[in-house]
Amino acid sequence: MPRINAEIQTPGRRLRSEGKKTDILDAAETLFVTDGYERTTVDAVAARAQVSKRTVYNHFSDKEVIFLQVLGRVHEALLSTIRGAVDEELTPGRDLPEALTAFAHRIVDRAFGSADYLTFRQLMAQRQAVPRLPGAIRDRPLRILEERFAELAADGGIRAPRPRLAAQHFTALTISLAQEALLGDDQDAEPADLNAIITDGVEAFLRAYR
Repeated sequence: MPRINAEIQTPGRRLRSEGKKTDILDAAETLFVTDGYERTTVDAVAARAQVSKRTVYNHFSDKEVIFLQVLGRVHEALLSTIRGAVDEELTPGRDLPEALTAFAHRIVDRAFGSADYLTFRQLMAQRQAVPRLPGAIRDRPLRILEERFAELAADGGIRAPRPRLAAQHFTALTISLAQEALLGDDQDAEPADLNAIITDGVEAFLRAYR
């Protein structure tokens, strides 16, 4: 009988390996948030994950790669929220002002209020020290909205020969202004204030694009 290659992982072994990888990323996320990128070491990540340093290096080549994997994981969770909002709120045939308003509220209420967004902000607050996600990945939230606006334009719902610009304008008039109210000097913004920001932004957007 042919010998089985020792390097081939059985399903159970693969599952254990993926479990250790998740443990490492969970530990690293906690440390990057609490201690910062510069102060977090691979030794500390290994100790918190309760694995050997060699196990960490079996999965990740260095601390920068670990950080980018942590950041990418949180970013993907936020993307899932955005995709869900697009698919469930910006639906064909729905009243457009209602759909756009519901979409903006969904992002502001669910994405900005989520633990994933808080973690993402805490990770990115260390701007001087941390590696950045590639531009193509950072651009994905806008591309998701751009694609749906292109579909709305093709169906005659909006006049948007440049769907990407339309997506940028919509985001600036609604979501970005609401984010500023939540995270800027007016951190105690009331729901009524956010509703007014979004409603006014949707109206301004539709005056330009309808």
